[in-house]
Amino acid sequence: MTISYEKFGLKEVINASGKMTILGVSKVSENVLAAQRFGGEHFFEMSELHVQTGAYLAKLLEVEDAQIVSSASAGIAQSVAALIGEGSVYHAYHPYTERITKREIVLPKGHNVDYGTPVEVMVGQGGGKVVEAGYANGCSPEQLEMMITENTAALLYIKSHHTVQKSMLTVAEAAAVAKKHQLPLIVDAAAEEDLYKYSKAGADLVIYSGAKAIEGPSSGLVIGKGKYIEWIRLQGKGIGRAMKIGKDNILGLTQALEDRLANGSETGDSMKKRLAPFIEAINQIDGLKATVVQDGAGRDIYRASVKVLERSAKEVIDELKAEDPAIYTREYQANNGIIEFDIRAVNEEEMNKIVTRLKAIM
Repeated sequence: MTISYEKFGLKEVINASGKMTILGVSKVSENVLAAQRFGGEHFFEMSELHVQTGAYLAKLLEVEDAQIVSSASAGIAQSVAALIGEGSVYHAYHPYTERITKREIVLPKGHNVDYGTPVEVMVGQGGGKVVEAGYANGCSPEQLEMMITENTAALLYIKSHHTVQKSMLTVAEAAAVAKKHQLPLIVDAAAEEDLYKYSKAGADLVIYSGAKAIEGPSSGLVIGKGKYIEWIRLQGKGIGRAMKIGKDNILGLTQALEDRLANGSETGDSMKKRLAPFIEAINQIDGLKATVVQDGAGRDIYRASVKVLERSAKEVIDELKAEDPAIYTREYQANNGIIEFDIRAVNEEEMNKIVTRLKAIM
């Protein structure tokens, strides 16, 4: 083994922040590594590899077709481009042509978020123009519908903890609006656990990150209507060329998804059980108060929410990152004095290291 943290002067990382792109998202299993190795050691007709793995995954996920892409972000850009181009080879070669004016992508205002890059950047990369519906504190089906014009190419719904949750229409309600106006609905469900829910709710294209809940390698997955998936494959002649994914990761994701469906993921009850001694230990540290909280978007994910009573939460977060191993947490509520710890990728030994570090910091 010639690879190590030391070889490149890197810190070890304890990932208590969740499935985060900035940390490499997920660890992969031996099964997935074996699939990646098979891909790396063999040649394929790449177009056929895409078609056949897509058909295999579509059968598992009970949809018409599927396409593996390089990331969920690439899935957004290529889906937008596909629905604007509608299968036109000319458009694939000239994605930003002025000949095509039907480019508006309507989404709730509270869904136009920055998840590491703004949603509107990916829409723009696909040649779309964002049109916001509703307001920052909510969007109704009527508010979504009123923004549709003759230049609307698709509706977009972002299912994420980053987005506004209150007073927001559901995916099924957005699908009803889309169907009424004979428009396709894209749902970005990048980190979502349920791989069936949004297709069954009426979405025409659903986008997942391959490396988050599925725990595969760097990749993305778009599932849905066969015609639209064909249009996405056509983007390989256009913007998709800069987003191509390798044969090893195509096979790695396919194996990861098959394993995920067979084995499931850690349950909320298991997380709460593993959290109990961790929270008890933190509550013995002066200046900290820990409780269990559920994921803000309603997923069956439970975390430790730690209120910092005597110091700045941001200072504590920075000190957790500063040493080796660097400890990364969820920072979204640091301005409220709260640090969250996601333990899905944290074992008992690492939780003990976190407690020890917190004792030293406090």
